[in-house]
Amino acid sequence: MLVLVVKLLFVRDTNLYYITNTSNSHMPKKIKFDVFLEEYDDISTLPADSQTLINQAIKACQSAYAVYSGFSVGAAVQLENGEIILGSNQENASFPNGICAERVALFAAAAKYPAIPVLKLAVAAMDQTSDWTDPVYPCGGCRQVMIEYQLIQKSPIEIIMYGSARMIRVAHSVDMLLPFRFSAKPMDNST
Repeated sequence: MLVLVVKLLFVRDTNLYYITNTSNSHMPKKIKFDVFLEEYDDISTLPADSQTLINQAIKACQSAYAVYSGFSVGAAVQLENGEIILGSNQENASFPNGICAERVALFAAAAKYPAIPVLKLAVAAMDQTSDWTDPVYPCGGCRQVMIEYQLIQKSPIEIIMYGSARMIRVAHSVDMLLPFRFSAKPMDNST
């Protein structure tokens, strides 16, 4: 396992930052934020439930409707009650009307089990001929939906991003993927 560290500046709304004070009041404060992802080079080194979730996400790719992009994405959500809910991307000729696999899975889970927290979400992809080799990262819209579910349930959601080229990246909280998030004040008391 390799721990990947990405450094960002000027981040708020998280407890993983620190402020560097300057003696000159006309200078901006520098805020440092560290993003930590775990990187695995073999699926067998992950916990058994994470392996199962990745395999379910790969399976979900088969139900994708990706006739325009040829890029099939599958997602699998593990709920606190042990249920696993699958989703796949669903494209439309009117491109804004398609929906990503991650949101399909999260919305289906919330509709079927509205009060059950999400523990983990795995995402995988296939192009026309084979598994996608690089880890698949959720888009910004999906990250925003994930962060809202995380805020509602008041517990972190682990995101597992699978790539078939022997690389899996894991974020133990959506905060690691979306440090600058939109939040509604009544819902998010951290701002």
